Order: sequence, then structure tokens, then C-alpha cells
Amino acid sequence: FNRGELKHQRSWKNSMMMRFFKRAIDDIFQNRFLNIVTIITISLAILIAGAFILFFVNTSEILNSWQRGLRIVAYLKPDIQNGDLTNVEHTIQSLDGVNTLQFISKKEALDRLKAQMKHQSSLFENLSENPLPDSFEIRMTASTGSWQKIESLAAQIESLALIEEVEYGRRWIGRFVRMISLFRLTGYAMGALFFMATVFIVANTIRLVIYSRREEVEIMRLVGATDSFIKLPFYIVGLIQGGLGAFIGLVMLFISFFFISANIEEGFSPGLFRLQFLSPATMGGILLSSMLIGWLGCYISLKQFLKA
Repeated sequence: FNRGELKHQRSWKNSMMMRFFKRAIDDIFQNRFLNIVTIITISLAILIAGAFILFFVNTSEILNSWQRGLRIVAYLKPDIQNGDLTNVEHTIQSLDGVNTLQFISKKEALDRLKAQMKHQSSLFENLSENPLPDSFEIRMTASTGSWQKIESLAAQIESLALIEEVEYGRRWIGRFVRMISLFRLTGYAMGALFFMATVFIVANTIRLVIYSRREEVEIMRLVGATDSFIKLPFYIVGLIQGGLGAFIGLVMLFISFFFISANIEEGFSPGLFRLQFLSPATMGGILLSSMLIGWLGCYISLKQFLKA
């Protein structure tokens, strides 16, 4: 008897869920214009938010690759004796974060420069002496990953008495990091703005749908229907709106990414860097967030309507 009763309850619940889904689909088709506007709004919000996320993902990957290949060049003061040179080399090698150290003489540095500027060889014809200093080229360990650690290591090397100057591209790296921070703040602000606007639009769409069915809702309440029973079809509408909006937004984002990445990679050296799309986990998070927006807009609208 208990098994039969449980089976009957499951069958009844499944039947009710199918009715709720059917009712939600009917509401979407009956109010096509409102729902299309809502879905397009959600998809545009997802497109813009996804573009910012995509920008952060790829710029972070570029920064990480630069960090892995970053070198510190320490220029030595002129006329250093061999004994002092050995002491400086041992001191730098003992610093935390230093992996390898290579001494580059001024002659070797000039030869490298001539090789790099072989089409402008006339610039070197009238040199009376070598203007380049001796230097150490320092590669860092993999654990030295943050910019703070890199700057700290560079400052320690520069503080040595026989070091004239340290160079590792701090100026342009700093500008690039500041630019990314500015884009990140802009992304947060626009994300919050689109979140509130989308919730507002979804709430008003659901409110109009409820208004068109207000007599039916009132009759359901009079015959004893619970608020959960009344709300569920509308919640399903909100979830469908959010899910469809996220799907369309991600498809548009992928199409845009495909064409943009193809043009960017063709304009640079092959293999220099490769742009990557959002991971499945990130896309899943965007989909769930979009469905949450649809549910939240529906929740706000229903709360106000049923309270009234």
C-alpha cells in the first residue's frame, strides 16, 4: 500500500510539473513580444559581461606568460675588477627568487645590438668606443610570480653598490597593469548596472504577464491554492528567460571571439600568443547567474503582486 501510494504521489508530482512547464511555455508564446525583448536584453547583458570576462582571462594569461619569461637586466658600474665582479655575482645568485645568472660583457652586448640592427649598421661605423656597460641577465624562479616579488627582487639587486641600474620594463608593465585595473573597475560597474537593469526588465515583464492573468490568480487563491502553487509557473518563465538569454549571449560572444581572434592572430607572429575562449566552468557559471537573474526578477514581481 505504501509503495503504491508513493508511486501515485510521484506520478502526481510529475504530472503537475509537466502542467507547470506547459503553462510557462504557453505564457511565453502568449506574450511573445515582451518575452523576446526580455531575452534579447538578457543576451546583450551576457554578451557585454562575457566580453569583459574574456578580456580579463586573456590579459591575465598574457601577463602570466610575460612573468614566466621576464628577465631582470642589472647594468654594472664601469671599470669593475674581476674580484668585485665575482662577489657581485655570488651576492645576486644568493638572493631569494634568482634562478640563473648570466654575465654579458660590453663587447657581447654590442655584438648582440649589431645583430639585431643589421639593417642600420651604418649607425655603428663611427663609434670610437663601446658605450654599453657590462651587465648581468637574471632569470627568476617559477615561484617568483607576483609583480610585488619581482619589484622587491629588482630593488634588492639595484641596492648593491656596484650596480648602476636595473631594467625589467617596469614602466610599461606598470601602465599595462593600471590599464587592466581600470578595465576591471569598469567591468564591475557595467556588470552591476546591467544586472539591475535586467532584473528590472524581467520583473516588469513578469508583472505584465501576471496582470494579464490576475483574475485567474485571484480565483486560484479563492479556491485555496498556495502561493507556491501560483508562483511556480512564473518562476519557470523567469528561469527559461534567463537560460535562453545566456545561451544566445554566449553564442554571439563566441562568434565575435572567433572573428576577432582570427584577425588578431594573423596580425602577429604565429605562436606569439593564443587567445582562449571561456572555460566550460565559466560558461556554466554565466548560465546559472543568468537564470538567477530571471528568477530574481520574477521573485520581486510576484512578491509585490501577491502582497497587494
